[in-house]
Amino acid sequence: MTSSRREFLKIAGASTLSLIVPMILCPAWAKEKLIIPGGESPEAISALRTLTAKRWAMAVDPSKCPTGCVDCIAACHGAHNVPDFGNPKDEVKWIWREEFPHIFPDENHSYLPTTARSLRPVVLCNHCSNPPCVRVCPTKATFQRQDGIVMMDYHRCIGCRLCMAACPYGARSMNYRDPRPFIAKINPDFPTRTKGVVEKCNFCEERLANGLLPACVVACKSKALVFGDLENPQSEIRLLLGKRFNLRRRANLGTRPQIYYIV
Repeated sequence: MTSSRREFLKIAGASTLSLIVPMILCPAWAKEKLIIPGGESPEAISALRTLTAKRWAMAVDPSKCPTGCVDCIAACHGAHNVPDFGNPKDEVKWIWREEFPHIFPDENHSYLPTTARSLRPVVLCNHCSNPPCVRVCPTKATFQRQDGIVMMDYHRCIGCRLCMAACPYGARSMNYRDPRPFIAKINPDFPTRTKGVVEKCNFCEERLANGLLPACVVACKSKALVFGDLENPQSEIRLLLGKRFNLRRRANLGTRPQIYYIV
């Protein structure tokens, strides 16, 4: 090996260590200020680590939702190129608000507290453990991952709407018109859909793959949405559900929904 080559390898090795060692040794608070040469922050680097779980689930605390707040809805619809057709007939929804008696018809009775009647919690796909939409899809465009997320393959969807008929929660929307002209600002990191395709919430699986929590959870300043691994006894969602009484939408149907409402 020539002398010049040895020198080159020494310099290259020292340069690599100078990037790795500070990341390992410096504390978490210091990493927030550390900028990696090339412009990427430690947060961007860590975001490349996929978030995984045995069973993803979400808890919603309606009492924490400020009246009229739509931050979670705006964040979700913006991240996923959800069109705004401007009329209820063609509306496409991933996450939206509903009145409490509509969400829990079995709990609606004459003595339901006024505070409960006035609640308008957010609703979304329940990512059921026993999803009827998956069973009825003839092309397998709707399928379930091992971590419980119920997915949509837009290329396989033929627009038969059997999944919409099977879903007891109204969590699926059909694009009866071309949605692309009705997207205010297209996010290039997520696919747009076409006319004749069904869509719904996907628990932000594309963000989880990049080490990021769902857009709605991040956007919720009041911390009304808690997302995590239901199979992990130490996860925030498990600890919360263990302390507070909670309901699931139409759980008597046997779909085993995985959105839990704190009441």
